[in-house]
Amino acid sequence: MVIPKQRKLELRVLEALWVGGAMSMREVQESIPEDCRPSYETVRSIVYRLQSKKAIKRVRKVSTSQIFEAVVTRDTVHDVLIDDFADMFAGDLRQVFARLVHTGRLTLNDLNDAEKLAAQGMAARGLAAD
Repeated sequence: MVIPKQRKLELRVLEALWVGGAMSMREVQESIPEDCRPSYETVRSIVYRLQSKKAIKRVRKVSTSQIFEAVVTRDTVHDVLIDDFADMFAGDLRQVFARLVHTGRLTLNDLNDAEKLAAQGMAARGLAAD
């Protein structure tokens, strides 16, 4: 499943603000790699959409340029994306893990680290490991 284009562009704008701090719309647009850079008008629409979602805020105005910064953190956005993705599989992520292993995106070391994190999470919730 491909992330809808607008969602991808919203993430690109947020990433620009997370990395670069407070920026104008033009600076946001120019910080996106040329090969996938949207038009200024598209960036403006996305910035206003993210502002209406309260993901970013206008912090000041310099001459005619509005300066925006991210309000939400990268971790918060990633947590929501991951939770939404997991919900698509009704919480059964074995197929996801299998695919990631098959494509080489997930290694045995990654799985060992995940197992340790799962054990820590279960212990923190007072649950016994299987």
